[in-house]
Amino acid sequence: MILEKIVGILGGMGPEATVDFFAKLVRLTPANKDQDHLRIIIDNNPKIPDRTETTLTKNETLLPMLVETGENLEKAGADFIVIPCNTAHYFYDDLTKHLSVPVLHMIREVTDAVKVSLPSCKRVGLLATTGTVTSKLYQKECEKVGMNVVIPDAKGQDRIMEAILEIKAGSSKTSARRTILKEANQLLEQHKAEALILGCTDIPLVIKSNDFSVPVFDSNMVLAQAAVKFARP
Repeated sequence: MILEKIVGILGGMGPEATVDFFAKLVRLTPANKDQDHLRIIIDNNPKIPDRTETTLTKNETLLPMLVETGENLEKAGADFIVIPCNTAHYFYDDLTKHLSVPVLHMIREVTDAVKVSLPSCKRVGLLATTGTVTSKLYQKECEKVGMNVVIPDAKGQDRIMEAILEIKAGSSKTSARRTILKEANQLLEQHKAEALILGCTDIPLVIKSNDFSVPVFDSNMVLAQAAVKFARP
């Protein structure tokens, strides 16, 4: 009998990105019938404060809510936890001190995926929230494996953040998609990025891998792949 681990999803940041992650997790699981799928526990907690605002203002209200939600998943029986939100990983070290089960690190999983897939890659473009960019979550991890991260200029980053907020608001996503495509293409053309990281889990809701000629790494997809691998012996 295969002893699988129960997946705990610390979600709600944002809710639609959590749905997207769950769907990818299900699709990636090898299964011929319902019983072949993984057991998954989701705490979709959209009441967790805005991650970018918190990282920029050093607001102390977010971490306790992350801890509470993580502990809920532990109590419900999760064997490990995943967080389908890049910016929330700013609090990863502090969060894991309060939890007894493993928490997969999305940023490291994505960085490793780029390096394994493209071992000679030296320059990768990043599209992410301002919180993720300014806290250098990807820059620090990529530097460890010899990759430089290129990001939009200040005005471009403001436009990316506005587009992400549009997606979260559930309004027409056409303008958000147009903005993100424009900024991404500038990273590819002006900064010669060899690959592109979709480092906000809301961005894959409007952008797909086949939108670009270079390899694209969807952070939600990479985390889902890692979760399936970790859960199955």
